[in-house]
Amino acid sequence: MKTYTPDPIDTSHIKLPAETLDLLEQLAANNHDVWARQRIQDGWTYGPKRDDDKKENPCLVSYSDLPESEKEYDRNTAIEVLKAIVALGYRIEK
Repeated sequence: MKTYTPDPIDTSHIKLPAETLDLLEQLAANNHDVWARQRIQDGWTYGPKRDDDKKENPCLVSYSDLPESEKEYDRNTAIEVLKAIVALGYRIEK
């Protein structure tokens, strides 16, 4: 098996403007909805704790009902996407 070495775009120098905070939260909520939709399509349902055998997950709730730690995961994904867009030379404008 070939060794995989992740090589993401370097975004360490990118500072996102404060105006992107609303966009960031919208993208984080969308990330959660995309994930949840796929889980539900795969037969998963809400459960009080994650149970892979029963296909239950406590995060199958609306984004607003997620614990802050789970929201942070979605926010971090969105932040890295926005930073990658800027690092590649694109601008984010409303």
